[in-house]
Amino acid sequence: MKTQGLIAAGIASALLTTPLAVLADDEGNPPPEHSVSANIGVVSNYIWRGITQTDDKAAVQGGLDYSHSSGFYAGTWVSNVDFNLDEDSPSAEVDLYLGYTNSIIEDLTYNVKGIYYAYPGGKDLNFAELGGSLGYKWFKLGVDYTVYGENEGGLYDQGDWYFSGAFTYDELPYGLSFSLRAGYTDYKNSDITFVETLNDVDIERSANADYWNYGASISKTAGEFGTFSLNWDQNNGEENVGFNNDPKFWVGWLKTF
Repeated sequence: MKTQGLIAAGIASALLTTPLAVLADDEGNPPPEHSVSANIGVVSNYIWRGITQTDDKAAVQGGLDYSHSSGFYAGTWVSNVDFNLDEDSPSAEVDLYLGYTNSIIEDLTYNVKGIYYAYPGGKDLNFAELGGSLGYKWFKLGVDYTVYGENEGGLYDQGDWYFSGAFTYDELPYGLSFSLRAGYTDYKNSDITFVETLNDVDIERSANADYWNYGASISKTAGEFGTFSLNWDQNNGEENVGFNNDPKFWVGWLKTF
C-alpha cells in the first residue's frame, strides 16, 4: 500500500493478535486437537506500524483462524484500505498466514510465522514476510523479514527488516489491559529521491525512509460484547518521504466467535 508516495502495508490493528497454542482449560481438560474461530472488528482508523492504511478513515475487518493442539495455526484476515492513490488503488487487503507457536518453559513462548499480504486491484503492492517472536510474561520481542515483494527496487521489496517490542499487562483493576509497543523499519531500498522547488528552481534531494513507530493501547473485554480499545500510534518518518507523523488516536472493537 502507498500513502502519499510511501509504500507501507499491513496486517491487523493492535486488536488483532497472532493465534496462540491451544491450552488446557481451567479444569485441566486437554485442549481439542482442532479448533476453528472467527473474528470481526471495527476501527476508527486502521493503523499498521504507525501508518494509517485507510487515509485516517474507519475500517471493517474480519478473519478466520484454525489452530491445532500441537501449536500449528493458519488463517486469513481481511480489511478495507484506502491508500489515496491516483490509479491502481486497491480497496481491500487480504492476508494469508500460517505459523507455529509453543512454550519453551513456563511463561516463555516462541512463535514463527509466514504471511502474505495481498491487495487485489493494486499494482506492485503484494509482498510476503517471514517472522518470529519470543515472549516472556508481559514482554515480547519480534523480527520480520520481507522475503518477496512486487515493488522491485522500492520499499517492501525483498530484503526489508522490521524489529518490534511490546509490553502488555492485563491485570489492571476493572478488567482493563494496558500495552505499549514500538518498532523500527529498516528498508533495503531506504534512500528516496524527491524534488523540492525553491525560488521556482527544482532541486533534487534525497531522504531516508527508515523510521520508528510507537504506540499504546488500553482495552477491556466485555464478555459476549467483545473487546473495546482506546489507542494511540505515531511514527517519526520524514515528511519528505510521505510520512504523516502526527499522533493518531483511534478506537476499536473486536469480537471472536
